[in-house]
Amino acid sequence: MELRRLTQIFVLLLFAWGHAPAPATAQQDRMSQDSDELARLVREWLDSPHGDYDSLSFTYWNKDGAVPEDCAACHSQTGFLDYLGADGSEFGVVEHEAAMNAPIGCAACHNEAAHSLDEVTFPSGVSVDGLGASAVCTVCHGGRQSSDDVEAAVDGLDADTVSGELGFLNIHYGVASAVMRGADVRGGYQYPGREYAKTFGHVPSANTCAACHDPHSTRVETEGCLSCHRGIDSARDIRTQHDDFDGDGDIAGGIHDEIMGLHQQLDAAIRSYAAETIGTPIAYAPGQYPYFFTDADGDGQIGPNEGGYPNRYQSWTPRLLKAAYNYQVVKKDPGGYVHNPRYLLQLLHDSLEDLSKVVELDLQGRPRP
Repeated sequence: MELRRLTQIFVLLLFAWGHAPAPATAQQDRMSQDSDELARLVREWLDSPHGDYDSLSFTYWNKDGAVPEDCAACHSQTGFLDYLGADGSEFGVVEHEAAMNAPIGCAACHNEAAHSLDEVTFPSGVSVDGLGASAVCTVCHGGRQSSDDVEAAVDGLDADTVSGELGFLNIHYGVASAVMRGADVRGGYQYPGREYAKTFGHVPSANTCAACHDPHSTRVETEGCLSCHRGIDSARDIRTQHDDFDGDGDIAGGIHDEIMGLHQQLDAAIRSYAAETIGTPIAYAPGQYPYFFTDADGDGQIGPNEGGYPNRYQSWTPRLLKAAYNYQVVKKDPGGYVHNPRYLLQLLHDSLEDLSKVVELDLQGRPRP
């Protein structure tokens, strides 16, 4: 009912945007064209992650009957409208549980409160203004944890002593805004004494969310990328820094390859540290919360009988938590090689370097960007 009503309103608005009344046939043609355009936009939205009614992002709470306040802002359209204050409530606060299985639809972005939103506060407490149309995207893509949260969790604890006070801290999902703004909002764990890349500034024509992502389908428009970065087949082939950051002797690929190379090395280093220093093997399972589990058979994989919350990894030390947190930051922004490649490379490099203080790692030939 809501989608049908929104469609009707949108068609009327499209028609109202026309000029002086036209003859009946021209008027009908315009309405037909507007209707076709709206149908296209709706189809693209339904095919996007924001409109996926079957996505776990919107169905996880079906068993509970509602989306809780802590999750509702980004996992229910009614919750997002509540957060914006578009329903007349206080801005920035979700006051009620929200409708389950309610994807982020037209009304979430096409309202006065969303249009006027220009500033967003990140989990670190840093507020960024001047965001324009990117503000509504930033609300849900800035993560749920920060470097500050990790530092607070490990404060006063010995780096390599297991603590029952620690558990895995998950930055959350789709954290493009946190990665893009780098050290300015401290989304990744930033090791003391190190300098980190700040907000990644691209060319003016590709410096907002909607400049690169179609706002309805969320697909990346790569034509603009390839028009400047000539001689490549995909965005993953792009690189503007040509050092061998992962030390594999190959710089023929894009910067994405360097990030993935270091990411794989960090996975191996985390497992070595857990097995050798802590004595309790660990492994990562991409699709299972809370992602890091006790690897009972030590094969580096979480098999069918090793997953599940009861088997979550519980032998955390501060050093391991910092590295695992950064591993997840990189994992949860697949487009990080575009959003802020230097920041991700620095997080991975420093995590490996910190682990190398305790376990034997060959980090020769891996320059820090």
